[in-house]
Amino acid sequence: MALLDSTVVNVALPHIGLDLNADLAVLQWTVNAYMLTLAGLILLGGALGDRFGRRRVFVIGVVWFAVASLLCGLAPNAGVLIASRALQGIGGALLTPGSLALIQATFHPDDRGRAVGLWSGFGGVGAAIGPFVGGWLVDGPGWRWVFFLNVPLAAVCVPVALRHVPESRDPRAHGRFDVLGAALGALALASVTYALIAAPGAGLSSAVIIPAVVGLLLGIAFVYVERARRDPMLPPDIFASRQFTAVNAVTLCVYAAFSGFFFLSVLQLQVVLGYSALAAGTALLPTTVLMLLLSARSGELGRRIGPRIPLTVGPLLCAAGMLLMTRAGVGAVYWRDVLPALLVLGLGMVTLVAPLTATVLASVEVERAGLASGINNAAARAAGLVAVAALPLLAGMGPEAYRSADRFAATFGRAMPICAGVLVLGAVVAWCTVRADVLEAAPAVPSGAPSPEGGGAVEAAEAPRKAGAGAGVGAEVGGGVGAGAGGEGGAGARGGERRPCRPECAYHCGVGAPPLDPGDRPPGAPARRCGQDGGDHPRHPHRPPR
Repeated sequence: MALLDSTVVNVALPHIGLDLNADLAVLQWTVNAYMLTLAGLILLGGALGDRFGRRRVFVIGVVWFAVASLLCGLAPNAGVLIASRALQGIGGALLTPGSLALIQATFHPDDRGRAVGLWSGFGGVGAAIGPFVGGWLVDGPGWRWVFFLNVPLAAVCVPVALRHVPESRDPRAHGRFDVLGAALGALALASVTYALIAAPGAGLSSAVIIPAVVGLLLGIAFVYVERARRDPMLPPDIFASRQFTAVNAVTLCVYAAFSGFFFLSVLQLQVVLGYSALAAGTALLPTTVLMLLLSARSGELGRRIGPRIPLTVGPLLCAAGMLLMTRAGVGAVYWRDVLPALLVLGLGMVTLVAPLTATVLASVEVERAGLASGINNAAARAAGLVAVAALPLLAGMGPEAYRSADRFAATFGRAMPICAGVLVLGAVVAWCTVRADVLEAAPAVPSGAPSPEGGGAVEAAEAPRKAGAGAGVGAEVGGGVGAGAGGEGGAGARGGERRPCRPECAYHCGVGAPPLDPGDRPPGAPARRCGQDGGDHPRHPHRPPR
């Protein structure tokens, strides 16, 4: 539901605007209200599952998502639609990390990699068919059915989960939830987003300046709170790793460009080229299909040659694809003007996304892989949120721009070079900061010695404590390894050679954010015992925990 919804709604935006007599700002908020609550709460959602039961929180998330979807479909005006989309994001923050955490806690380690591979593969299929299904629904029964579709899916999912999925918890999840940190982060993003979206119509007025200043102050307060808390949602010390910080900077650049591109491209195809919703959704499929078919091979290539080259070449290819998309103006022919741009863009995405995920996991201690993946996923969504708000402002799109083919084509032509420039910046950051050997095995780190990733002093005896600090508030956002493998990960890593954590997701198809990934169990680490980390007996991987 979550991955389908992340791609299907964009196709419906022009019809939503016409039906509700809404301007461009409403279309931006229709996308951003969902991303805002999802990005702000996804780490907290993982922590809630660890504490209160992953199946319970997952089921609550599915029901919440379905009810919010129903409200979206019934929305009589733009305000109700935007509020309902924000509620949808809360449901997504509960069910998305919970689905992967359930797999990590339920399956035997020997079967877990294959199970996570299926999880990511089915997610890729959902992302791939989303634009096609969305276009078919919009052109048929109408845009409201894009949201009604989630209700029968939830009606199937909930009883299956209650009947067949065992409950699990993290017995080491402790401390208070970082609700204040989550609220400050979400409100800071909301304030900045509001200022950027309001700016084209209000200019440099108090309605823009005040929210911008408030957002900046809330962001500073968020950093202060996270540094002061014992169990922060976003542990600041994880950014002591230079490689982790660098790859997240690359993530911000590439996913800001991706989100801006797909938001505007769907409008360009329908408003300027005159495509139907179905044709527009189908036209964008090549990028997702390429990622579905080739991302596993790209991950292998990144491990062989190192991530530095893929993370440099990939954004440059994507930038070239976006510049080629400027040819898709009035009278453009799909196979000549649109398809080449999407193929180049898709190849660039294939080149960079899998190595990016692998580098994120390899840049931190094994026991913090789930936390690192969750932070990277949230950073990408936050970047997309800001991009969708800022790009129309930077390109000079007025509130009514999407109602005129000529005006929108002109502003689209100015927006694509901006996206390309952000991608080039990401490529430069990758080339200057990402090490080519970060995915290779490294010598064990002696007690008190500097980390190879620049993470400062890494005390072997402190590894379980560090894992616990992140575990209580979202280390398992990417699945059970974030905290559950803390002890065994630390043991494996300290056994003479420090091996980087490997991603378990084989398919990387999310165009809005990199996949959540718990990371694999390091070589030589012992299998979980019966009942450890809320898991099951090795001989009975589907048996409910005692």
